[in-house]
Parts: sequence; structure tokens; C-alpha cells
Amino acid sequence: MHDPTASAPWNGGGADDKAALYRELIQAIGASLEGESDPVANAANVAAAVYHTVPGLNWAGFYMARGSELVLGPFQGRPACVRIPFGRGVCGTAAAERRSVLVPDVAAFPGHIACDSASRSELVTPLLVDGRLIGVLDLDSPFLARFDSVDQRACETLAALIGPYLA
Repeated sequence: MHDPTASAPWNGGGADDKAALYRELIQAIGASLEGESDPVANAANVAAAVYHTVPGLNWAGFYMARGSELVLGPFQGRPACVRIPFGRGVCGTAAAERRSVLVPDVAAFPGHIACDSASRSELVTPLLVDGRLIGVLDLDSPFLARFDSVDQRACETLAALIGPYLA
């Protein structure tokens, strides 16, 4: 069973180790998407791969753009909020502004939506295909300041890779 609180994330490893882990994860995800056209199956496998590979997560998954809101998509973790309006919370802000939003302490983020009270930090990356927002990749952690620029760059690379497979 996945226990995100078993030990602090990246214990004993530095930014180079983290970057290497993400490179391997992105390569494996790319290979798993080849030849599969179903967006739900692809999103489900990506969420599972991220959740079970990246240390220190308590939630990993997708919210898909539907009109002026995000609707819960495939994920790993505790049950989550189903609908989030653009501009609300971390996910809605990332969607409205079409940029990654890295939040070291969700309690300090105005309008944060607490779907899981254990979440302490969050990283949300928009999924853009040909300039069109199709959704967001959302990672939550029970650790304060869990995410940094290495995580953000990796998630942006991952979003660019997987976007067409989820559209």
C-alpha cells in the first residue's frame, strides 16, 4: 500500500537524483502511451505512474476542462472535489492563468480548496494542446514546501508530452 508519509520525500537525494527520477518516469510514461488513443485510459495510467513513482505525494491526478470549470478526472489518492470553477483554488488558478502554480503552503494560498485536509503543498500544471486548455495535472503532498523548480519543470515537460494523448 502506498504510504506518502512513511519518510520525507527525496531523503538522501539531491536535485540531480530528482531530475533523473523524472527523466526515467517521463520516458516510461511516453512508452506506455504509444499506440493507445483512449484519453481516460491514458490519464489513469499516467496518474498511477506518477503517484507510485514520485515520493511524498498523497494525491496525483487530473481535472479536465469542461466549459468554465474543471471536472475531476482519473487520479490516485483520497476522494476529491468533483468540480472547480476556473480561477478558484490552485487548480482553478492554473487553469485560468494557463501557467503552473507551485504552492509551498496551501494554507497561505488565498481561496485554497481543501479536498484532502492532509495536503500541505501543491503543484498544478495546465495541459495545453494547440493553445487550448484541456485540463490540469495536480500533485498534492502532505509535506510543506514539497515541490520546487525541478518538480515544476518536470511536470511541464510531462504535460507537454501527455496533452495530445488526453485530448
